[in-house]
Amino acid sequence: MTTTPSNGTHGSGTQGSGSPGTASGETPGIEELEVQERRLVLPRFGFDDAWALGSLLVEMAREREAPVAIDIRRGPQQLFHAALPGSTPDNDAWIDRKRRVVERYGASSYLVGARFRAKGTTFEESSRLDPDQYAAHGGSFPLAVEGTGVIGTVTVSGLPQLEDHAMVVEALERFRLERSKGDT
Repeated sequence: MTTTPSNGTHGSGTQGSGSPGTASGETPGIEELEVQERRLVLPRFGFDDAWALGSLLVEMAREREAPVAIDIRRGPQQLFHAALPGSTPDNDAWIDRKRRVVERYGASSYLVGARFRAKGTTFEESSRLDPDQYAAHGGSFPLAVEGTGVIGTVTVSGLPQLEDHAMVVEALERFRLERSKGDT
């Protein structure tokens, strides 16, 4: 497995050797990342949904003692933010940089980075975007609504990038399942 930079966490310069949320336990490929995005389209997403998803992410992070910051936005409005013990102001800067990638490309920050790597380059080398403003590192995921498209972002920062991405995906999967049970 190729190691890649962390998303700005201190003391973790490489990814872990597996991924929660991937069937193979390996780094997910572009196809798998695209499937995640198609699967995790929500029927709706409002203020109460942001609170529920954010609270779920906080609960997951506390259970894992993960030193993360969590951010949920609908358009430019921040609907949820939490900083857990061990997170730092740097995590908020990483959130902003990863979120901007999702807003610009309409795809998860991890998928955007993977697409550049698949072309034999890096986002930083080839995107022509300011790396102080944009980071194609895992952890920010588009919030997409059926019949509407991408309406916002959910972002986690504080773990190696693949773990940030996997935590968001796991939370969205659980959130979507809980919401579908409530609709029946």
